[in-house]
Amino acid sequence: MIIIARTDPHHPQATALLKQSHALMGSLFPPEDNYFLEIDDLVADDIYFFTARIGDQILGTGALKSHADYGEVKSMFVAEHARGKGIGDALMRQIEDQAIALKLPVIQLETGNVLHAAHRLYARHGFTYCDAFGDYTTAKSSVFMKKPL
Repeated sequence: MIIIARTDPHHPQATALLKQSHALMGSLFPPEDNYFLEIDDLVADDIYFFTARIGDQILGTGALKSHADYGEVKSMFVAEHARGKGIGDALMRQIEDQAIALKLPVIQLETGNVLHAAHRLYARHGFTYCDAFGDYTTAKSSVFMKKPL
């Protein structure tokens, strides 16, 4: 069974996954197109950081950053060996539930243009492509998506 819980990103297993995610993004995209939050930034009051675990093993991370008029999906990552088990879907449901609880009208995200599995995950959850939002600018390696709530 997949358990989703609000977690301190400094938990050793969460930190390890976040570092894997950052390394992957660094290998795929130029530094100026990497918008991931540093681990210390994920403890801010406007961030809701979640982990997904099976048993005692944390296998995925995801976060919601609350803005005044929208939520932003951040730090979505599933361990490579755990992909295809529904972990990303479970995290997305929790993030959406949190956004609804905060009465946010829409959730948005930026992801990499070559992360096709992520695009499919977000589309399954009702996200559609959109223009850059917030402080983002259009970048060749970025894809932007949104979902009204």
